[in-house]
Amino acid sequence: MIEPSEYPELWDFLGSLRQGDLLTGTVSAVEPFGVFVALDDGPEHPVFPGVGFIALPELSWQRCDDASDVVQVGQRVSCEFLQFDTYNGEARLSLRATRPDPFEAFADRTEIGQRLHGRVAKVLPFGVLVEVAEGIEGVVHLSELLEPSANATGKDLGPGDDITVAVTGLDRRRRTVSLSQRQAPPHRR
Repeated sequence: MIEPSEYPELWDFLGSLRQGDLLTGTVSAVEPFGVFVALDDGPEHPVFPGVGFIALPELSWQRCDDASDVVQVGQRVSCEFLQFDTYNGEARLSLRATRPDPFEAFADRTEIGQRLHGRVAKVLPFGVLVEVAEGIEGVVHLSELLEPSANATGKDLGPGDDITVAVTGLDRRRRTVSLSQRQAPPHRR
Protein backbone atom coordinates (compact mmCIF):
# COMPACT_ATOMS: atom_id res chain seq x y z
CA MET A 1 0.00 0.00 0.00
CA ILE A 2 1.23 3.48 -0.91
CA GLU A 3 0.93 5.76 2.14
CA PRO A 4 -0.33 9.33 1.62
CA SER A 5 2.13 10.71 4.18
CA GLU A 6 5.10 9.27 2.27
CA TYR A 7 4.02 10.64 -1.13
CA PRO A 8 1.96 13.81 -0.59
CA GLU A 9 2.56 15.12 -4.15
CA LEU A 10 1.11 11.90 -5.60
CA TRP A 11 -1.89 11.97 -3.24
CA ASP A 12 -2.57 15.66 -3.95
CA PHE A 13 -2.49 15.03 -7.70
CA LEU A 14 -4.78 11.99 -7.54
CA GLY A 15 -7.13 13.73 -5.12
CA SER A 16 -7.52 16.65 -7.55
CA LEU A 17 -8.90 14.40 -10.31
CA ARG A 18 -12.64 14.09 -10.95
CA GLN A 19 -14.50 11.24 -12.57
CA GLY A 20 -14.78 11.95 -16.30
CA ASP A 21 -11.63 14.09 -16.51
CA LEU A 22 -9.72 13.54 -19.77
CA LEU A 23 -6.06 12.71 -19.10
CA THR A 24 -3.24 12.25 -21.59
CA GLY A 25 -0.01 10.34 -21.28
CA THR A 26 2.30 7.72 -22.70
CA VAL A 27 1.93 3.97 -22.33
CA SER A 28 4.87 3.02 -20.11
CA ALA A 29 4.26 -0.73 -19.64
CA VAL A 30 1.97 -3.40 -21.09
CA GLU A 31 1.24 -6.25 -18.66
CA PRO A 32 -1.04 -9.32 -18.86
CA PHE A 33 -3.45 -7.63 -16.43
CA GLY A 34 -3.49 -4.12 -17.93
CA VAL A 35 -1.53 -1.08 -19.03
CA PHE A 36 0.43 1.53 -17.05
CA VAL A 37 0.35 5.12 -18.31
CA ALA A 38 2.82 7.88 -17.43
CA LEU A 39 0.45 10.85 -17.23
CA ASP A 40 1.60 14.16 -18.70
CA ASP A 41 0.54 16.23 -15.70
CA GLY A 42 1.13 13.62 -13.02
CA PRO A 43 4.10 12.92 -10.78
CA GLU A 44 6.15 9.74 -11.07
CA HIS A 45 4.82 6.73 -9.23
CA PRO A 46 7.12 5.37 -6.49
CA VAL A 47 6.47 1.70 -7.43
CA PHE A 48 4.71 1.35 -10.78
CA PRO A 49 5.88 2.52 -14.21
CA GLY A 50 3.06 5.08 -14.34
CA VAL A 51 0.48 6.85 -12.19
CA GLY A 52 -2.32 5.83 -14.57
CA PHE A 53 -3.59 2.28 -15.00
CA ILE A 54 -6.00 0.83 -17.59
CA ALA A 55 -7.47 -2.61 -16.78
CA LEU A 56 -7.99 -4.96 -19.75
CA PRO A 57 -11.79 -4.46 -19.96
CA GLU A 58 -11.28 -0.67 -20.17
CA LEU A 59 -8.93 -0.83 -23.17
CA SER A 60 -11.50 -1.54 -25.86
CA TRP A 61 -15.20 -2.15 -26.42
CA GLN A 62 -14.22 -5.45 -28.00
CA ARG A 63 -13.01 -8.40 -25.98
CA CYS A 64 -9.30 -8.08 -25.39
CA ASP A 65 -7.14 -10.91 -24.08
CA ASP A 66 -3.81 -9.25 -24.83
CA ALA A 67 -3.31 -5.53 -24.16
CA SER A 68 -0.60 -5.35 -26.83
CA ASP A 69 -3.33 -5.94 -29.42
CA VAL A 70 -4.68 -2.49 -28.52
CA VAL A 71 -1.71 -0.36 -27.37
CA GLN A 72 2.09 -0.43 -27.44
CA VAL A 73 4.74 0.95 -25.09
CA GLY A 74 5.51 4.53 -26.09
CA GLN A 75 2.07 5.15 -27.62
CA ARG A 76 0.31 8.40 -26.71
CA VAL A 77 -3.20 7.94 -25.25
CA SER A 78 -6.09 10.06 -24.00
CA CYS A 79 -8.16 8.37 -21.32
CA GLU A 80 -11.10 9.12 -19.09
CA PHE A 81 -10.44 9.13 -15.33
CA LEU A 82 -12.63 6.58 -13.54
CA GLN A 83 -11.46 6.58 -9.94
CA PHE A 84 -8.61 7.05 -7.49
CA ASP A 85 -7.23 3.67 -6.40
CA THR A 86 -6.21 4.55 -2.84
CA TYR A 87 -4.59 1.17 -2.19
CA ASN A 88 -2.15 1.32 -5.12
CA GLY A 89 -1.99 5.12 -5.33
CA GLU A 90 -2.93 5.27 -8.99
CA ALA A 91 -5.50 6.75 -11.35
CA ARG A 92 -7.79 4.10 -12.83
CA LEU A 93 -8.41 5.02 -16.47
CA SER A 94 -10.59 4.01 -19.41
CA LEU A 95 -9.42 4.19 -23.01
CA ARG A 96 -12.67 2.74 -24.35
CA ALA A 97 -14.74 5.51 -22.75
CA THR A 98 -13.12 7.97 -25.17
CA ARG A 99 -14.41 6.02 -28.17
CA PRO A 100 -17.93 5.44 -29.52
CA ASP A 101 -19.65 2.35 -28.13
CA PRO A 102 -20.29 -0.02 -31.07
CA PHE A 103 -23.09 -1.69 -29.12
CA GLU A 104 -25.10 1.55 -29.07
CA ALA A 105 -24.73 1.95 -32.85
CA PHE A 106 -25.75 -1.70 -33.32
CA ALA A 107 -28.77 -1.31 -31.03
CA ASP A 108 -29.84 1.88 -32.85
CA ARG A 109 -29.99 0.09 -36.22
CA THR A 110 -31.33 -3.28 -35.04
CA GLU A 111 -34.94 -4.27 -34.37
CA ILE A 112 -36.46 -7.19 -32.50
CA GLY A 113 -37.32 -9.89 -35.05
CA GLN A 114 -34.67 -8.70 -37.50
CA ARG A 115 -32.79 -11.51 -39.26
CA LEU A 116 -29.00 -11.33 -39.12
CA HIS A 117 -26.20 -13.42 -40.54
CA GLY A 118 -23.37 -14.18 -38.17
CA ARG A 119 -20.52 -16.47 -37.37
CA VAL A 120 -20.32 -18.84 -34.41
CA ALA A 121 -17.65 -17.48 -32.07
CA LYS A 122 -17.88 -20.14 -29.38
CA VAL A 123 -19.88 -23.25 -28.47
CA LEU A 124 -21.03 -23.08 -24.84
CA PRO A 125 -22.72 -25.66 -22.59
CA PHE A 126 -25.97 -23.67 -22.81
CA GLY A 127 -25.87 -22.67 -26.51
CA VAL A 128 -23.66 -20.76 -28.91
CA LEU A 129 -22.12 -17.30 -28.97
CA VAL A 130 -22.59 -15.66 -32.38
CA GLU A 131 -20.78 -12.58 -33.70
CA VAL A 132 -23.50 -10.63 -35.56
CA ALA A 133 -21.48 -7.46 -36.19
CA GLU A 134 -17.87 -6.47 -35.62
CA GLY A 135 -17.32 -6.75 -31.87
CA ILE A 136 -20.99 -7.57 -31.19
CA GLU A 137 -21.83 -11.05 -29.96
CA GLY A 138 -25.15 -12.52 -28.96
CA VAL A 139 -26.26 -15.77 -27.39
CA VAL A 140 -28.45 -18.42 -29.00
CA HIS A 141 -29.62 -20.64 -26.14
CA LEU A 142 -30.01 -24.38 -26.74
CA SER A 143 -33.79 -24.07 -26.83
CA GLU A 144 -33.48 -21.57 -29.71
CA LEU A 145 -31.23 -23.73 -31.89
CA LEU A 146 -32.77 -25.70 -34.76
CA GLU A 147 -31.41 -28.98 -33.42
CA PRO A 148 -30.55 -28.35 -29.76
CA SER A 149 -29.37 -31.85 -28.87
CA ALA A 150 -26.84 -31.99 -31.71
CA ASN A 151 -25.70 -28.40 -31.26
CA ALA A 152 -25.14 -28.88 -27.53
CA THR A 153 -22.34 -31.30 -28.33
CA GLY A 154 -20.94 -29.00 -30.97
CA LYS A 155 -21.40 -31.62 -33.71
CA ASP A 156 -23.56 -29.46 -35.98
CA LEU A 157 -22.19 -25.99 -35.19
CA GLY A 158 -18.64 -25.01 -34.41
CA PRO A 159 -16.51 -21.87 -34.21
CA GLY A 160 -16.38 -20.14 -37.58
CA ASP A 161 -19.62 -21.64 -38.90
CA ASP A 162 -22.06 -19.23 -40.57
CA ILE A 163 -25.53 -19.04 -39.03
CA THR A 164 -28.73 -17.07 -39.65
CA VAL A 165 -30.48 -15.81 -36.51
CA ALA A 166 -33.28 -13.51 -35.44
CA VAL A 167 -32.89 -10.89 -32.72
CA THR A 168 -35.19 -11.72 -29.81
CA GLY A 169 -33.87 -9.24 -27.28
CA LEU A 170 -31.59 -6.20 -26.88
CA ASP A 171 -30.61 -4.95 -23.44
CA ARG A 172 -28.72 -1.66 -23.68
CA ARG A 173 -28.01 -1.46 -19.95
CA ARG A 174 -26.47 -4.93 -19.78
CA ARG A 175 -25.15 -4.71 -23.37
CA THR A 176 -26.57 -8.10 -24.33
CA VAL A 177 -28.19 -9.50 -27.46
CA SER A 178 -30.50 -12.53 -27.39
CA LEU A 179 -30.79 -14.51 -30.61
CA SER A 180 -32.82 -17.38 -32.04
CA GLN A 181 -32.02 -19.73 -34.88
CA ARG A 182 -35.53 -21.25 -34.67
CA GLN A 183 -37.16 -17.89 -35.43
CA ALA A 184 -34.91 -17.39 -38.48
CA PRO A 185 -34.87 -20.73 -40.27
CA PRO A 186 -32.72 -20.93 -43.42
CA HIS A 187 -34.49 -20.29 -46.70
CA ARG A 188 -35.59 -23.47 -48.48
CA ARG A 189 -35.15 -23.81 -52.25
